[in-house]
Amino acid sequence: MDTLNRKIVTRRSFLKGAALLASIAVVPAAIISKDASAAAKATQAAMQYQDHPKGKLECSNCIQFIPGKTAKAKGTCKVVEGAISPQGYCIAYAPKA
Repeated sequence: MDTLNRKIVTRRSFLKGAALLASIAVVPAAIISKDASAAAKATQAAMQYQDHPKGKLECSNCIQFIPGKTAKAKGTCKVVEGAISPQGYCIAYAPKA
């Protein structure tokens, strides 16, 4: 008979190893996507942001706007960096549906 030691791989140990490899592959991708989303925001100057509305067009009516704690408090934007006034406006304005 063959005198070599054979290591028996159980289904449980195989699945644990596969899960470990999958998690190792996901971590760098998650870090890169977090950095990419932070870098994706444009400056207020690039988006021609202003603290006052353009007619009826204002940030509080924009789909990109994330409101602050109160209706008049500054919030944030998915597209423009920095604090955003609910009465502000920029060229990325997209009305809520």
